[in-house]
Amino acid sequence: MTVEEPKDLVRRGYDALSLRYDEAYDSDTKYRHWVADLHARLAPGSRVLDLGCGSGVPVVRDLVRAGHRVTGVDISETQIDRAREQVPQAEFTRADATSVIFPVATFDAVVSLYALIHVPLEEQPPLLEKIASWLRPGGWFLCVTGQHAWTGTDENWLGSGVTMWWSHADADTNRSWIARAGLTVDHEEIVPEGDGGHALFWARRPL
Repeated sequence: MTVEEPKDLVRRGYDALSLRYDEAYDSDTKYRHWVADLHARLAPGSRVLDLGCGSGVPVVRDLVRAGHRVTGVDISETQIDRAREQVPQAEFTRADATSVIFPVATFDAVVSLYALIHVPLEEQPPLLEKIASWLRPGGWFLCVTGQHAWTGTDENWLGSGVTMWWSHADADTNRSWIARAGLTVDHEEIVPEGDGGHALFWARRPL
């Protein structure tokens, strides 16, 4: 399988199941306390990037309501269309996270919840290095990624008949990649899901 094929599966999957995903995973409730924790760490009017922003709810919406300036990026056109409808005050770009470009030290925080796990493994460390460069000194990186190493597909994702693709390293590897990118891990926890779970990291660019 080439690099392009998995990304096409991801894009098509979220194009088809944007609304069903939000309903199945109750994104509004599941993510909201993380957004509140991030807001508490930010100065008023901070600039935030949501990488893999989905439909814009709740991360972009809640941060905008809190007075922050937010940019959302997602590979799915349907997700971006819904995000623009739901949070018209934010800026959104449909793009592959690994190809998007921002100036150095643009953001006070970068959020990436359940998005890195859709990026081919070999592209994840370079992406983390780019994320670190986009952060201002003292800036926060909040991400949810893999707890255990696995790459594969679900050909009946959410019982829809639509195929989805994932690829993630284990938590130890993710932690080492984040550190190698130049960020300091401040906190880490397991986010349970079904019979397994994911790893949540709070990391920071040193002052």
